[in-house]
Amino acid sequence: MKYIALAISLATLAGCQPAPTEAPETTTAVAYQSLPGYQHDVIGMQEQYLEPEFWVQRLQQPHAAVLTPAQITAFNQRSYAVQDEMVLLDEYPTEFRAAELIDKINSISSLPGYPRFYATGEQATTAQLEGYRSAANLAAVEAVNPVRFGLVVKRSSMRTFPTLDKLYSDDLDLDIDRFQETGVFPGTPLAILHTSTDGKWYLAQSYHYLAWIQASDVAIGPRDEVLAFADKKPFAVVTEAKVETNYTPSFAPVSAVQLDMSTRLPLLSAADTGHDVHGQNPFASYTVQLPIRDAEGALAFSPALIARHHDVHVGYLPYTEANVIRQAFKFLGERYGWGHDYNARDCTGFVLEVYRSMGIDMPRNSSQQGYGEYGDTVVYDENSSNAEKLARLANAKVGDLIYLPGHVVMYIGDIEGQPYVIHDVHGLNYRDAEDQHYQGTLNGVSVTPLIDLGFNANDTYLDRIYAIKSVR
Repeated sequence: MKYIALAISLATLAGCQPAPTEAPETTTAVAYQSLPGYQHDVIGMQEQYLEPEFWVQRLQQPHAAVLTPAQITAFNQRSYAVQDEMVLLDEYPTEFRAAELIDKINSISSLPGYPRFYATGEQATTAQLEGYRSAANLAAVEAVNPVRFGLVVKRSSMRTFPTLDKLYSDDLDLDIDRFQETGVFPGTPLAILHTSTDGKWYLAQSYHYLAWIQASDVAIGPRDEVLAFADKKPFAVVTEAKVETNYTPSFAPVSAVQLDMSTRLPLLSAADTGHDVHGQNPFASYTVQLPIRDAEGALAFSPALIARHHDVHVGYLPYTEANVIRQAFKFLGERYGWGHDYNARDCTGFVLEVYRSMGIDMPRNSSQQGYGEYGDTVVYDENSSNAEKLARLANAKVGDLIYLPGHVVMYIGDIEGQPYVIHDVHGLNYRDAEDQHYQGTLNGVSVTPLIDLGFNANDTYLDRIYAIKSVR
């Protein structure tokens, strides 16, 4: 069977940014049909390929442990040891000298090296960009700057500068806000390094990212209390794409709070809470402890309920191939969100949350993941042949991560010699059977074939693969 080349627009840094391509002759969309009533413009796909059990039933040992909990602990310890961008907050400095803090601020909030544009098409002036830079408050850096600690109380964006203003590249792709860095979820510990000029933003370090977060989304508390929260046992892990805590009219801070996949929260018992939690009996729900923010911004805690019909697991999910597939497919069809924008996630965020639901930590950005020394990684260079990559793909394991410049895809299985992957991806284009170019969009978590995907008009995905990683 001859596969048609499919090109997915790629990304740098936090996600899957469209890569520049040549503009070959373009055709109109072709409707590919596999089953009655199922029409689409994505090649190599049949409707059953969108079902996780289709892939699970093809596995020889779907429920065998890939790594045990003890092995996962050792895996994470090594990752933190070899990846500079991953930070153990319990080993984080308690203060920074002026030069050190300025270096931290500059690492995220330097002036852009390329023109930036507003959604109107107006180019941001030097004065406007310097205004964002000024908001980072370098003038307030002291000789010695104490580090504070806090917990995230609601899903929040982390930004290049302390602003919600959205700026874009010259292609004006409004899906790619260049000031959006990543997202964090309730219960995430943060080290707070600095405050913006207006006092409304914190420069914060998570376990794998440094950027600006709105102060209203963080509760400041004692260092030991903040860090201990992430280690409390027993704990629950959200294993659905998104859940909400139960609505309560009596206490807004814990009512209908969104919790994304991989969110970890301490579990409470009836002995801790009694039999009435904000007006509801907790026996048919999971009772979790949520961090909340008081009127002064200080850390407090409250019980909250998650109804048991949601996907929540006591402890981390076992790391099995079946769980990798099922977790990944829980995001299928979710809108693509650069840097966790749009209340969603991008290619690396998708990978992170699938694996973190099983207790495995990774760096945030694609190049940090792809070139990272954690896991069983093969890196290719310009002298590597496609035959070498094909030999590695022939032995791929479910959950293996395949890296191209700015993008990552997850291997889920093979059909007639063609590897298939699931990935969170922005654009869609391919060359059809008549060698004509078709450009469309995916803009979400999608299943596609791999080998003949096109990186651009001249190179295939296979040509540009630079790393294949097994999280083993």
